Amino acid sequence: MCGMKLIPVRPQEAAAWTCPMHPEVISDSTGTCPMCGMKLMPMEAGADLADGHDHDPAHSHDAPDGLEWEDLMPDINRASNSYNMVWKLVDRDTGTENENIDWEFQVGERIKIRLENGMDQDHPMHHPFHVHGAGRFLVLARDGRADDNLVWKDTVLVRSGETVDILLDVTNPGLWMAHCHIAEHNQAGMMFSFRVTEAAAG
Repeated sequence: MCGMKLIPVRPQEAAAWTCPMHPEVISDSTGTCPMCGMKLMPMEAGADLADGHDHDPAHSHDAPDGLEWEDLMPDINRASNSYNMVWKLVDRDTGTENENIDWEFQVGERIKIRLENGMDQDHPMHHPFHVHGAGRFLVLARDGRADDNLVWKDTVLVRSGETVDILLDVTNPGLWMAHCHIAEHNQAGMMFSFRVTEAAAG
């Protein structure tokens, strides 16, 4: 569902690498955390965590709490800007990304959409996926398990590592947007427009 290019750091600049979410994981080379799959950061960037900074396990990377990790990654957040990070929505069928995604629907269609928020990225995060006024959707399943709470929504939280299936009931013609509802993410690319036309007569 997303991708991000973060602060470029040359390996020789760090003597050790650690996971921002699991500071007990320390490595002498780059790689990914064996506990959560997140890319390791230079020890200097995660020093406050690795040095024993106490953090709430309820806000940990692998807890399905729906929270961003702002309180746990201050160095990354301070160093991130629109020049060194890109968030992506990717259409798996076409390979197109963000504003190049070219969807078109008709009023009356019901479209099943699978949202995948994979862990193979620089900075896995939860993403609230929002669809503007083209219609509402039902959350059908999370990670293949049926969702019993069948209520109409326009936003769904897709947690890191999670796959969510939604059913969009297309009701309104026009040019609409879909995007991550975190402002920093949509402003860094994570949005696209799609067109809805009236159903053909006859």
